[in-house]
Amino acid sequence: MALQTELLTNSFDLLRENEAEFTQVFYGTLFTDYPQVKPLFSNTHMDEQAKKLFASLLLVVNNLTKPDALSSALKGLGTRHVKYGVLPEHYPLVGSTLLKSMAATLKDQWTPDIEAAWTDAYGAITEIMLEGTDYPEEVLISESMSAT
Repeated sequence: MALQTELLTNSFDLLRENEAEFTQVFYGTLFTDYPQVKPLFSNTHMDEQAKKLFASLLLVVNNLTKPDALSSALKGLGTRHVKYGVLPEHYPLVGSTLLKSMAATLKDQWTPDIEAAWTDAYGAITEIMLEGTDYPEEVLISESMSAT
């Protein structure tokens, strides 16, 4: 899948101007829409977490033209997220929250083309991050059973 690098970069530049608002909206939306993920953050300093979220997005955008470096970094991020208790079922929740938060932050600058670009990008990000995971088989079996 070819990502729309220019749309992703330009929209992220707009988002960067409102980083604090975006991260506040993101975590507020995540915890309101999906309260079941809140325990994953029980020992987390949310100010630091907000910076890490934005840094991860920056890493993605800065490496869109360097697929090998991006893939390696995202696989490592996927590995670390397993240690935090993140399961495959959490990725769609975060993706939905990410898009909602970007739309809320960018307001009228959020277009269908930008939404499509970020939807595709998040799908690719998820796929690569999950390649970096090593979930026990019972986790993957229960995940596939809950999806049916």
